[in-house]
Order: sequence, then structure tokens, then C-alpha cells
Amino acid sequence: MAEVKRKFATILATDCVGFSKHMLENESATFESLNACRKIIDSLIEQHGGRIFHTAGDSVIADFESAIETVNCAIRLQEAIHERNETISEEDQRRKLLWRIGIHSDDVIVEKNNVYGNGVNIAARLEAQCAPGQILVSKVINEQVASRIEAISRAAGTKKLKNISSEFEVFTISTDKTYNLEEADTSREKDDTDRTEKPTLSILPFKNLNENEDSSFLIDGVYEDILTELSMVRQLSIVSRQSSVNFADSEKDLSEFISQFKVNYLIQGSIRSSGSKVRFTLSLLETDSNEIVWSKRFDRKLDDIFEVQDEIVRSVTQAILGEIELASLNRAKRKPTENMSSYEFLLRGKEGHHAIDKEANANALEMFDKAIESDPSNAQAYAWKACTMGQALGRGWLPKTLEEIMPEFNALMNNALKADPNDFELHRLLCAISTMAGKFKAAVEHGKKAYEMVPNDPRILQQYGEILLKTGKTKQGCDLTLLALEYDPVAQGQTNSDKRKCDAVFGCLMDDRADQGLEIAEEIGSCPENILLYVAALSVAKHGSLEPYNWLVDALKKCKFEELRAAIDEMGKYDVVVQNTLREVFLDHIENLQPNLKLVS
Repeated sequence: MAEVKRKFATILATDCVGFSKHMLENESATFESLNACRKIIDSLIEQHGGRIFHTAGDSVIADFESAIETVNCAIRLQEAIHERNETISEEDQRRKLLWRIGIHSDDVIVEKNNVYGNGVNIAARLEAQCAPGQILVSKVINEQVASRIEAISRAAGTKKLKNISSEFEVFTISTDKTYNLEEADTSREKDDTDRTEKPTLSILPFKNLNENEDSSFLIDGVYEDILTELSMVRQLSIVSRQSSVNFADSEKDLSEFISQFKVNYLIQGSIRSSGSKVRFTLSLLETDSNEIVWSKRFDRKLDDIFEVQDEIVRSVTQAILGEIELASLNRAKRKPTENMSSYEFLLRGKEGHHAIDKEANANALEMFDKAIESDPSNAQAYAWKACTMGQALGRGWLPKTLEEIMPEFNALMNNALKADPNDFELHRLLCAISTMAGKFKAAVEHGKKAYEMVPNDPRILQQYGEILLKTGKTKQGCDLTLLALEYDPVAQGQTNSDKRKCDAVFGCLMDDRADQGLEIAEEIGSCPENILLYVAALSVAKHGSLEPYNWLVDALKKCKFEELRAAIDEMGKYDVVVQNTLREVFLDHIENLQPNLKLVS
């Protein structure tokens, strides 16, 4: 059993407000101003007997032996920063930086030079609730210092502290120089994923009425493009391609599919082609009444296929939503080139990618090369080739390392961006790659662009949701991850819903949704070690122990310690508070299940 040292301490957590924005506006001036502020902060912490044990440059966490010294340090800190800002004129190159401070006393774990525990977690969460320039303290701090400091202490109500408590009493401390600071905005994040009044639409794969199967790739490509165009309409919720295809390939009754995905409207269609001519026949079915509310036949030549797609989108959306403004469509068009030869190659390549087969993957790469050769401005050909290379690398079909393919991969991404900076596939891919590389700011930017273009694609919901969870936007991140599970339980390339459910458990952990996370976790067939750790943390948060879940205890007894340690270390990149919670759960509830294991810092 690892030796754990505990002590009672007062924790001060402080963070610079809007640091990233300041860096974007003027990097050198912001860095200089940050150093000036850090000299003030570090010096005052030392003068008041504190010790800094965690810093990320624009944030500091320190522990003190005295609550009074901690609060006095915070007061002097905010006053000193205020005085510095007062000396900076509008013409001055220096930046006026504001800081938030949270303070709490509690039992903590000391391991070498680091400190973990509730005191750290709550102080960090209080800091996040502050208005710029504000000091927020817990009730236990206020009771110790209210009558012993030269400052004003005022009740600030109760706050929801993520992963801590839904009703936590807090107080704000201010001085003559800082009394007029606005209260922290604790309103919930705007829910961009509310589906309450949004009809759900499913587009079933179109039937091929030709005897010649060689045209199947064209049918699948047109189907996907129409689905994508409709997905851009924010007023619609779209059942994913994979879920619709899975139903079409099964022997399930249509009513069962409608019930499972709460489908309000259903699009069915067929395609017949002859030479350069093609006939599309589509109908829109209202599932409640089982009546066809719209149907249309399109006889066109293949060279105006994009105009046909636009006409279908307009007709269907108007039938469902009436006169609603389509300004929110915000297409940011991702259409392939109108060069049909290049388009055909692109469709054949996508068909090979979706097959998830080694030979099909190699053939797909050839198709994308031919698409690019036919038209170098076909942005999607570059993006899909990069995606297919990633698929081959991940599945061991490509005899190269990530480092070896990165130059070509980056060149493909750059060429795609030059050809069409509004291609959602490209931004989805860049979001994934940037997340993997630890470039979180870039990942958020690309994920947001992809989501704004195609807000119902489950791949984008999951990818953008993941990076939001890892950068503190846990409400929206968790919502998007849960929507990905709802829209597309069995992700493309998977044989069951375990992957989507594991993603959802991660989201529930980060956004403090213990009940929902535990419910989903019990449905997972095979849990990796990191998910077992997350589920354990959710169980402890709700029940105080692991006892209600025998399956979890049994799995933890057999899990690999190295994987648990890696999961705890990995969490430190995203959220120190959650990392501390995971570490405590391991030390207090998991370590004794495997007596021979020791947690190494």
C-alpha cells in the first residue's frame, strides 16, 4: 500500500482572465505583463507563508497553513494588480490583466511536491466561478476570517461546483479598491443542442433500380451528399447514415426503426440511370399519420446533379418547416468539383474507405489520387485521402509510422484548405489531428467550424464534443457526446455501441452527471481501464463507494495498474480537479483491491 500523507491546509487558486485572447491581440506585450503580474503574485504568496505547488504560467495554485494569511494574501494581490492596471493608459503597450481567486480549507493529500484533494478541487472550482478581479471563498473560510480582516465579506449565495456539489455556499471578499466588481456570471452555458422542437428525419438508402450494379457507387455518393446537405439545417435532427444503412440491411420492421430513433419524417427514394440521364424519385413520409406528405420525381442529366441536390434540400426542408428562414442553413458549401470524372473517382474512393478493408483501402487511395489528378481543386479528394491514410495507419495496413506519413498528411491538409477552406470534412479531420497532437486551441477552432457547417453529423458531434470536454466547456461537450450516442449508437467501423458509450461516460465524468454516466456504463460490454476508473469516480461521487457495482469491483481487481496510472496522468492535461478526484478514488477505493500495486508519482 502506498504511503499517503494527509494534512489540513488552505488552498488559494488564481487564474488570469482572458489570457488566450490577450495573447492573440499582442503576444509580446501580454507575456511581459504576465511576468510582471507573476512577480507580484509569487512574492506575495511567499510573504504570507504560502507555497506554490502548481502553475501553468497564467494560473497558480498554492497552499498555506493559515486561512487568515491566505485571505490577506489574496486581498493584497488583487489590490496590487489593481494598482498596476491603474498606471496603464490606453496608449500603453502593457496589458491590463485581471485575475480571479478562489480559496478553501480542507483535508489534502501530500505526495512529494504536489498536493491533491478536496481543498484543491473546491478552490479551483471557486476560482472558475469568479468575476474578473473577484475573490470567492467557501463558508468555512468566511467563518474563520470575517471578523479578523480589514475587508468586506458578503454572502454570494450558493453555487454549483462541477464534480463537487450542486449547492455550495460561497462568500465574496472585497476592499475599497475592488468593491464595485460585478458578481460572477454563474448562468448555465447556452444549450446549443436542444432538440425539444426539432423534428427527426431519417433518409433510408436509395434503391438501385438498374440491373447494372456498377452504378451503385454513384447512388451511394448522391445519397451521402443529400444526407449531408440536409444535416446542415439546424432545425432538423438527422439519423446517421450508418444507423439508416444498418436498418436497410436488416430484417427489422420499419416501425421498430421509427420507434428506436423517434423518427418524425422518413425519406425514401430510388434511382434509375441510362447513359448520362438519371431519374430520382423521392417521397417524404410523416410517421405519425403514415401519410406521404411530399413526393417528387427528378429527371436530370448527370452534369447538373448538384442543382438537383439543392432542389431536393429546399423542397424537403420547406415541406417540414414551412416558411422558416433558411438563413441558418449556412451551408459553407463543401460540394465536390463539377468535373464529373473527378467526382466519380471521389465517390469510388469514399466507397472503398467505407468498406473498412485492406484491399478496398488501397484501391480508395488510388481513386483519390486520380480524382486529384483530374481536378487539383477538388478539396474533398485531398481530405478523404488523408482520412483513408489515417484509417490504414490505425489498422496496420500501412507499413509506415505516423512520423513518416505526417509530411504527406500535412501537405494534403494544406492543399485541401487552399482549395476550399469551408469544407467540413477537412475541419473535422483537423480537429481530430490537433486533439491528438495536444493543440487544443486549433482543435476547438476546427471542431467549431465543422459543427457550424454540419451540426448533426455524429462524427463531428463526438469529435467536437471531446475537445470541448478537454478544454472546460463540459456542458456543451457532454451534450454533443450524448447526441452522438443517440444519433449513431454503432459508429462506423464498430460492431457494437461500446465506443460511443465509453465516450459518453467520459463526458458524464467531466460534467458531473453521475446518474446518467453510471446508467450508460452498465450497458458497456467491454470497458477499457480508463473507463473503469471513470466509472469508479462516478460511483464514489454518487454512493461514496464502489459497493453497488459488483461487476465494476471484479473488473478493477483484474485491471492493469499501468493503464490506471496512465489515465490519471492523461487527465492532468485537461482538468487538474478531475485528475485529483481520480487519484483520490484510486488511493481510497481501488488500490486495496490489488494489494501488490503501488501508485507511483
